[in-house]
Amino acid sequence: MMNNDRARSLQNKAAKQNAKSAKSAKSNAGKAPSKAEDRPPQQRSSKISRALQQKCLNIFRDALWTGPEDVAAVQEVKGHLYNRDFHRAFSSEAYLRAYALRWSAARALGYLQVFEDIDGFLTDLRKGTVSGQPLKVLSVGGGAGAELVSIAGWHNFTADARDSEPEQASLDVKLVDIAAWQPISDKLCEAATSMPVLSKYASAALREANVPMVSKEHFQATCDQADVLEWNEETVAAQAGSIDLVTIMFTLNELYSTSVPKTQRLLKSLTTNMREGAYLLVVDSPGSYSTVAINGAEKKYPMQWLLDHTLLGRQPETALWEKVLTNESQWFRLPEGLEYALELENMRYQIHLFRRRSPQTE
Repeated sequence: MMNNDRARSLQNKAAKQNAKSAKSAKSNAGKAPSKAEDRPPQQRSSKISRALQQKCLNIFRDALWTGPEDVAAVQEVKGHLYNRDFHRAFSSEAYLRAYALRWSAARALGYLQVFEDIDGFLTDLRKGTVSGQPLKVLSVGGGAGAELVSIAGWHNFTADARDSEPEQASLDVKLVDIAAWQPISDKLCEAATSMPVLSKYASAALREANVPMVSKEHFQATCDQADVLEWNEETVAAQAGSIDLVTIMFTLNELYSTSVPKTQRLLKSLTTNMREGAYLLVVDSPGSYSTVAINGAEKKYPMQWLLDHTLLGRQPETALWEKVLTNESQWFRLPEGLEYALELENMRYQIHLFRRRSPQTE
């Protein structure tokens, strides 16, 4: 049976960050910075158009928005997050929908920048999609919709960058989350693969140019409810053995907070079962720490240190993973001019990208 503390922890996903924003920016400003927070976060220019960002927001609107009652639901969820009552905050589909509308929409835009950050490393994977094999993505903790929409947006962005039709590539996305997000992810996938809703006053030219962000035949997404910390070796092999890219976005520190040993075991199982050339992407809040008990004494370690310790060990040059990209603190800032019914927030994150090496390099 699922542990209630575990459910409360991961159903929130980034509940710590969201609870802080629900209280106010002042409460964040008053906290002592960690080492990563001491460093000025980087901000980079982006080639992603505001039009594509708006399309991503429109997917959330078209799929999930029902009316003014959504605003009230968001306020209720925000109150539960403020009180750290995560079980109640995710206790109904209406609350899950409100959470996705309010927090996942902005995060999807931040994740879209993340995928632009790593796009140069995934060239070979993208080439495989054109040759007929779908690019397979496993998103751990990705049920709330941000990963799904951002991956669809990235697919659209890279197709435009290649000056080719989006239908020439295929994506197979599997979302795994401890909460019951499937109804939400199904609606978002349907919106991403359907023609956007236009105003009845839209011009004939606009209607003629109206196309889905991605085509249904070349973009598939499923959402499974599961506790990844309870996966055994056989399950990890079945879930990740043929995957090209595993993402763990604003989830790894929650996993560590639940159980460091089980999280380490999961990462080691991914190492054993992921294929050569596959990638592991980890994105989380800067300065994330987890408490580890060693010989009865508790000590806090940076999430990044725990991650590197597990994947790279003491001899990174012979490890089965190669860290190809890392940044301890980076900003995604929302551009002006985006239209959305709810508040949107900037995203600060750390990013680490690993590529699976051949066993011969051990």
